[in-house]
Amino acid sequence: MIHEILPVGMLQCNCSIFGDESTREAIVIDPGDDLGEIQKVLDRHGLKVTAIVITHAHIDHIGGAARLHALTGAPVHMNEQDLALAGRLDMQAGWLGVAAPDQPKLDVPVKDGDVVRLAEHSFQVIHTPGHTQGSICLLAAAENKLIAGDTLFRDSIGRTDLPGGDGRQILVSIRDKLLPLADDLVVVPGHGALTTLGREREHNYFLQGL
Repeated sequence: MIHEILPVGMLQCNCSIFGDESTREAIVIDPGDDLGEIQKVLDRHGLKVTAIVITHAHIDHIGGAARLHALTGAPVHMNEQDLALAGRLDMQAGWLGVAAPDQPKLDVPVKDGDVVRLAEHSFQVIHTPGHTQGSICLLAAAENKLIAGDTLFRDSIGRTDLPGGDGRQILVSIRDKLLPLADDLVVVPGHGALTTLGREREHNYFLQGL
């Protein structure tokens, strides 16, 4: 399966583009900005977007979703608990001093245990509240990858001082939902370098004692 990671926007959100090599269908996860660059990746591989997935509704992850939907017609998937946050993109834009993007319509609400499909590939939705109430991760078991959004980073975890954040809750989410997964699972965080679950279990200060 094709997988390209494209850091987008002023906060360099890791936008993941997965493509099926047989059907040329694709899903785009967290198209926060830079739609032109995302389109270049899609064009280079001859891919058609069939789903847009948002790990959480902070502007750097959701900011380009409405435009990508308009360009492709692909449905937007997100957890409903972040709807209120998605409705305040104007407020979030003010935090960064940028113009407010169009608010995307939620086409497919997803919850813990749901599966987003790309041809024969499956992405399991794992609800991991804490960074926001609707934060999700996506487990691509066949690819041995976890798209972690801003729940887990290399050597860190998502901040919890923004609206909807809860410091205790994010640790419970990581302990109960992520740490039971395999050590060699590759973690694609919402920002920064890739890591593995085993590395974070051993070296991440925030996970010690969980």
